[in-house]
Amino acid sequence: MAIADLLLYSAPLAGIIGLIFAVYLVLYILKLDPGTDKMKEIASAIQEGAMAYLNRQYKTVAVIAVILTILIALAINIETALAFVLGAVMSAAAGYLGMNISVRSNVRCANAAKEGMKKALDVAFRGGAVTGISVASLALLGVSGLFIAFGAKVDAVDKIVGFGFGASLISLFARIGGGIYTKAADVGTDLVGKVEAGIPEDDPRNPGVIADNVGDNVGDCAGMAADLFETYAVTALGAMLIGVTVIETFPNAVVYPLAIGAAAIIASIIGIFFVKLGKSGNIMGAMYNGAIVAGIISLILFYLITAQMMDGDIGLFISALVGLGVTAAMIIITEYYTSTEHGPVKAIADASVTGPGTNIITGLSVGLQSTALPVIVICAGILTSYMVMGGGTLGLYGIAIAAAAMLSVTGIIIAIDSYGPITDNAGGIAEMAELPKEVRDITDPLDAVGNTTKAVTKGYAIGSAALGALALYAAYSSEITKLRGTPLELNLSDPMVLVGLLIGGMIPFLFASFLMGAVGRAATTIVTEIRRQFREIKGIMEGKAKPDYGRCVDIVTIAAQKEMIIPGLLAVLSPLVVGFVLGPVALGGLLIGVIISGLLLALMMTTGGAAWDNAKKYIESGNLGGKRLPDGSKNPTHAAAVVGDTVGDPTKDTAGPAINPLIKVMNIVAILFAALILKYNLMG
Repeated sequence: MAIADLLLYSAPLAGIIGLIFAVYLVLYILKLDPGTDKMKEIASAIQEGAMAYLNRQYKTVAVIAVILTILIALAINIETALAFVLGAVMSAAAGYLGMNISVRSNVRCANAAKEGMKKALDVAFRGGAVTGISVASLALLGVSGLFIAFGAKVDAVDKIVGFGFGASLISLFARIGGGIYTKAADVGTDLVGKVEAGIPEDDPRNPGVIADNVGDNVGDCAGMAADLFETYAVTALGAMLIGVTVIETFPNAVVYPLAIGAAAIIASIIGIFFVKLGKSGNIMGAMYNGAIVAGIISLILFYLITAQMMDGDIGLFISALVGLGVTAAMIIITEYYTSTEHGPVKAIADASVTGPGTNIITGLSVGLQSTALPVIVICAGILTSYMVMGGGTLGLYGIAIAAAAMLSVTGIIIAIDSYGPITDNAGGIAEMAELPKEVRDITDPLDAVGNTTKAVTKGYAIGSAALGALALYAAYSSEITKLRGTPLELNLSDPMVLVGLLIGGMIPFLFASFLMGAVGRAATTIVTEIRRQFREIKGIMEGKAKPDYGRCVDIVTIAAQKEMIIPGLLAVLSPLVVGFVLGPVALGGLLIGVIISGLLLALMMTTGGAAWDNAKKYIESGNLGGKRLPDGSKNPTHAAAVVGDTVGDPTKDTAGPAINPLIKVMNIVAILFAALILKYNLMG
């Protein structure tokens, strides 16, 4: 068997190894003590709420998926429809798996905090690693397995595009619905609890507290899992599609992205064992150690794979190196803008001294400024990977390989992200179960770092989405070129191109407005319900009566399901409408427009929102007067920061992250229906 064939089969093998390792981590987590009966009761309520939400969401999406499956089978072919179903099922499975272990790790993390920071970090990170390794393994197993099942030939790649669309559909609705749920619950609970009633966050007297903790899991765990599952899958597909166009130069160009994905899963598994708290007590540093080890091992393996499969082409190796370099740069930049240790967050906190108005102005300034360095890094990555491959089609393949390399380390990156909701829930459980202050002294620093890790991984997700979407656009362009025999050229003097660019540039803003409005409306229902319970259930504030937590969970679940349909349809239908009405050239403009404006808007919203959040945390840790003044009264500086955080919450956890799947769904729909658009568009 040729070395290329061995490396092809290494992809599904690595996926299986990753899933076996995830099972090992699950068994480790489940063996740990979940704590007192009170802790188990609270954790059980969070589990039930999270799974009830996810079940309802997937039932809603299943209706849309069935319709699309029939449409794809009739309009394209059965194989693509089957790939679509598999992509949707595996993406949903990734979300389920991540959610299941997250809502079981939280209570064990809270209990482990009794033994100290080291043990609590170990539990939280390993719980997050289950999600990370599972997502990368399932995505690689799905893409490589279908490629082999369809004959492992060039014509098989087109059929696998359906897998990417299925993954994208689940990701889109997971991000939209989960984002609306988590922030509606969070904002509504905080506004009435912290701002109006003056009770602590996660106080068991607050009727919305369980819904809030459920939201951390459905938004930041299941949502991120589905998002990066889809990004991983469609980026690999984009690289494979472009690989088809350079196969005369590199016979193994289609298989190469799968091989580097396999290498990085093994590297990520090794990296997980290097996440240990040192004597310095630096939590973020402990997780970065794991990421650095995974990156170095990946790089070594990339070099060996390039030598064996691609005749040691130094341009391809540099392109892969660029992908890992962009990952590192995005992490560093996002941490600078969102960590309490650096100037931007401190500037927002300082601005809170003069009220919520200056807090919001400064937060907007930080968010807008935070777009500059990531864009420069991404541009440098694009140009470097393009030029080292000599430009042209080979240059586009270089960009695709950079994107594939960036996504290859998804396992360790999602592990760092999923750690966040676990520690957030652990702190909530500790508060609700009335554990000793020493436990919160452990969970609070873990939670504060979790806010930064979630922001960092969102920055990574957005950057990878931009590179991945460019690879997908190149695949769309080459598909149109192949079908009609002439290159797809976007000339700015062509009004169709300008119209497409403007519509594409507008869509992320319209999409974000739908989501921000949805959070506002859903939060209003929660605010009304919590106020009603405080008013009508006597003894809540004295701790003598138990709030109706389930009612708040039901209200926000129903609201999220209702609100997610329109923005989801906007993402799926807009490329079809533009393509069939205005033609493939206008659609090309639309795709470029949505990539550019979507990248900038997502960066601004996610980074700015995280900076607002951590400015509040910075004050709560005792800076600028802390939560309370010496006389016991509320600190107006903290109150101003809470307002800023309330504004930033839906930007960083709902609208901003949901733009990622929006960009990729629109590109994958364009590729999938390219032949039909070319044949039946009204403009000829």
